[in-house]
Amino acid sequence: MAARPISFAVEDADLPLLDELSAEFGDGNRSEFLRVAMAEFKERLRLKRLQELRAGMETLHAEALAERGGKVFTTEETLALINDLRVP
Repeated sequence: MAARPISFAVEDADLPLLDELSAEFGDGNRSEFLRVAMAEFKERLRLKRLQELRAGMETLHAEALAERGGKVFTTEETLALINDLRVP
């Protein structure tokens, strides 16, 4: 896919920072810096989503544990419960 130019506004006061960041992370190339920044923020977004999923799973785990009165079942106990519930 060919790159195409786009434009966006940057405050004059932000140009020195843009140049500094472009020099450090894009070898002086603003377009390369933007590609690097997009990849970084995509990774941050992925991490945020994973953290939200993990928090949800931890909440579900805590609720399930509370429903069982804090009891943690072994594999054998779980299989026995399943066998007891099977319809002959």
